[in-house]
Amino acid sequence: MITPRNIFRHELIGLKVKVAESSHKGFKGLKGKVIDETKNTLKIELEDEKEIIVPKNVAIFHFKLPDGQIVEIDGRIILGRPEERIKRKFKKI
Repeated sequence: MITPRNIFRHELIGLKVKVAESSHKGFKGLKGKVIDETKNTLKIELEDEKEIIVPKNVAIFHFKLPDGQIVEIDGRIILGRPEERIKRKFKKI
């Protein structure tokens, strides 16, 4: 089960996401569902069914967990391949 404490170790694909802040003005406020993840990017399907690729290192994301909780994550923390992120140790946030 995904919780705010263990979201870093889970798959992000399928979660609803909002780009809360971004150094690139065009990404700020985008909302949709994560449909793919690479080492440096999240591919998001927007509500109008367009797909956009957002670099992780320029944004702060709000992920909506299955139980309805919203978790804010700095994209720099989730840089790296998903399978490697599972093994990495994180400091308490």
